[in-house]
Order: sequence, then structure tokens, then C-alpha cells
Amino acid sequence: MYENASAAEIYDALYQDRKDYDAEAAQVAALVRERKPGASTLLDVACGTGVHLEGFAKRFDKVAGLELSESMAARATERLSGVPLHHGDMRTFDLGETFDAVVIMFSSIGYLDTVADLNSAVAAMSRHLADDGVLVVEPWYFPDTFLDRHVSTHAVKRGSEGIARVSHSTREGDKTRMEIHYLVADGANGIEHRSEVDYLTLFSPEEYTEAFRQGGLNVTYLEGTAGAPGFFVGTRE
Repeated sequence: MYENASAAEIYDALYQDRKDYDAEAAQVAALVRERKPGASTLLDVACGTGVHLEGFAKRFDKVAGLELSESMAARATERLSGVPLHHGDMRTFDLGETFDAVVIMFSSIGYLDTVADLNSAVAAMSRHLADDGVLVVEPWYFPDTFLDRHVSTHAVKRGSEGIARVSHSTREGDKTRMEIHYLVADGANGIEHRSEVDYLTLFSPEEYTEAFRQGGLNVTYLEGTAGAPGFFVGTRE
């Protein structure tokens, strides 16, 4: 997904129009500092195009990002001059340094395929925590909270360009199958149709909790409001 510059640009345009990234970064920074008041360094795993990371950079002395998609990372580099951005897989990365906080936002962890992948990713993130560091994971839906056959729509206009997105989500076993269609229109080229199918895993709260435990962390789940997924917050045992 998002493996070319155009797709990453569509992602940016749509989600910055519907999400308050800076407010979410402020919320997570507060969660971190409730547990580690002097936290000054942060790693954003699966940082995408860097919009959350931009918010974290306002609130921490040193930040860095990790991203698997090269096109997403390229946009993050354009946005965040001087911020270290690492290419890597959340399950296996090793940066050789630790941080006061490690976070993974926007339910990106749901793109992992198996419980073994989840355990590996949480373990990798835990290894990058300072001794008293804080891990914050924003999950995807749980098996009992997922809305089967959910339809989502959104459209945005920027100058002479318009983008519309519609998605239909269904359950296939322990997975969400999300079919997404885009219409991209501009004055010079007319209307172009694009589509993709994403699969996200419906991990249970117990599976998240066990992954934190295996990573040597105590964990608390903070329930979200207004349909938000909430956060798992872990600290070293």
C-alpha cells in the first residue's frame, strides 16, 4: 500500500482533512509524561508521511521515525528536515539506540498478519525503550468492536483538484477486508479511478496484553471516545 508518490499524496490530502494530527500528538505526549515526566526523546514507528511526527517534534527535544514504505518516508523527509527517518520493518528493526517513548499511531499495527508478528513488533519496540520508557500503541478494532459491512466516505477539494474516497469493510475470519476506491479529478486530466484492498488483523485485547507482557512491559488499555480505538500504554516491569 502507498508504494508510490501519488498514492502517498492522496493519503496526505484525505487524512489531514479529517484528522487532527496535532491534537492526537498532544494527547499521546501527555500520556507519556504522566508516566515519565522528563521524557525528551520519541520514536514514531510506522510514521507514514510524518504528520504525527511533526506534532511530536513540537513536544520532544529529539524525535525519529521508522517507516517501511519508501514513498511515505520520502514525504516525511520533505516535511521534517533534519529529523532522522529510518527505513525498516516494525517486527525486526534495530536502530542501536533507545528512546523515552516509542509510539505507533493510526492503527498501523493492525497491518501485521499474525499474533507472532504482533509479539515480534512489540518486542522490537520494547527493546528501543529506555529503562523507564513508555510504549504507546493505538490498536485497530477488536473482534467484538469491528462493524461488519461498514461504509465510510470522504471527499476533499484542493484548488482545482478533488479527491473522493469510499470504503467497504467486511470481516474474513480474524481479518478486516477493507476495499477502498478513489476518484481523483483535476482540470487538466479529468477523472481517474484507483482502488486497493487492505487487510488488517482483528487482534483481541488479550493478544495485545500478552504481547506487552512478553516484551517485559506492564500495560494499561485506555478506552477511546467517539469511536476512537484508544491506546495500550506500556511501562517497564
